[in-house]
Amino acid sequence: MNGIRTMGRASAPRGVTVSVAGAHGADVARARDLTRAFCGGLGPARDPEDALLLVVSELVTNALRHGGGSYVLRLTATPETVVVEVDDGESRPPRPREPDTLRGGGFGWHLVTSLATGGVSVLPRGGGKTVRAAFLREAEAPRAA
Repeated sequence: MNGIRTMGRASAPRGVTVSVAGAHGADVARARDLTRAFCGGLGPARDPEDALLLVVSELVTNALRHGGGSYVLRLTATPETVVVEVDDGESRPPRPREPDTLRGGGFGWHLVTSLATGGVSVLPRGGGKTVRAAFLREAEAPRAA
């Protein structure tokens, strides 16, 4: 078993949701692959922005490293937004650290909060927390007549 488990695809109020769970480092790439596939299935199909993929990678990696070693990733799309939610087993909220260019690290939370165009929130839940990052969807470009 590779650690990743697809939990399903369902209709959410005014949107579509897909979720997946994982518990291994290799699951970060799989979470990005799921994100690409999910965004590719949205109408009209678009490639996910690099920012969305980076935030998925960062939140899943942080859940594995700092949130108890496992995660549940949910992606929800509505006409206005794409929302990334990651559940983990750590109740403490993420905290920004001073970026360290020599040893690496400390960049992730700053990236997440600056890239999520629709905002970031941390919601406590029994046995952990949910980190939610929203991305505003671009309005349709007008079609030439």
